[in-house]
Amino acid sequence: MEHAAHVLLVEDDDGIARPLAAALGADGHQVTRVATGSEALRVARDVDAVVLDLGLPDLDGIEVCRRLRRDLGADLPILVLTARTSETDVVVGLDAGADDYVTKPFRLAELQARLRALLRRAAAGRPLPSEQLAARDVVLDPASRRAWRGDEELDLAPKEFDLLALLLRRAGTVVTREELAREVWDTRWLGGSKTIDVHVSSLRRKLGDDPSAPRYVTTVRGVGLRFEREDGGQR
Repeated sequence: MEHAAHVLLVEDDDGIARPLAAALGADGHQVTRVATGSEALRVARDVDAVVLDLGLPDLDGIEVCRRLRRDLGADLPILVLTARTSETDVVVGLDAGADDYVTKPFRLAELQARLRALLRRAAAGRPLPSEQLAARDVVLDPASRRAWRGDEELDLAPKEFDLLALLLRRAGTVVTREELAREVWDTRWLGGSKTIDVHVSSLRRKLGDDPSAPRYVTTVRGVGLRFEREDGGQR
């Protein structure tokens, strides 16, 4: 099966872990299931992707995510499962290094689709242009995966970086939500998810934007997003 992988499932609830492991196995993946954060850190080096519950009995899932990203680099796909539905909690997970998230309760089909998209993205090597991208006082270097606003380096989660790269490449023009889903998440289907909105909200915060009147990333209602070449504010 396309993009079959060795998936580490970190989930202490048997009622969730068993059907999820079976569904991932039916997708052709080899699944290693562990129930604690310490076990996850011990075996993660040999896997292709991680599905990580944030509510673990020993280490907090956020800390596990942070250590996995630190120790295994930017290319390991990490999909977090969370019952923490507030935007702040989700953003903390993204800042810790998660590529995407699914909130509990979730549909198996949605989680499978999200994981397939992350694996496709990883297999493709996250292609980005090699030249620096810049608009106004924001500069992004795809090769080093670093970005700055003025003299301040931005601490971006992986998908925030990819989102900013796409918007900067198309600065001054509208990028539709369908394009965002396809280019950043490598999928046509995000269901009723707020994934894009959460990442945009977090990116705006890191750019220093006022959420009620953003100056960098503005919303074109019913269409998509635009990175403004000039300080014109929300339209």
